[in-house]
Amino acid sequence: MTQENAPPNPAELDSLDTIADCLAEAFEDGDGAVITVAMQAVARAPGLGALAAAVGMPRDELQAALVADEFNLDLTLEIMKVVDLHMSGGRA
Repeated sequence: MTQENAPPNPAELDSLDTIADCLAEAFEDGDGAVITVAMQAVARAPGLGALAAAVGMPRDELQAALVADEFNLDLTLEIMKVVDLHMSGGRA
């Protein structure tokens, strides 16, 4: 989320980089509502396919889970692993 307390703009989440940045900020904030808003923005993001591939699940299935607030702990942890790996060295 680029501005403090501003929800992420899904249209700007067009790559794994931008998604990782968005989710890293939400996870760092630690507020469940902020994380939920970020996950729902990611569900509508053009770059969702890259995250789905990195997590290892079909894009449509990931999108449905995020939109319906049905992301469980296992899915959340998988997403956090991707974000952490991407942020700590996966970038060129």
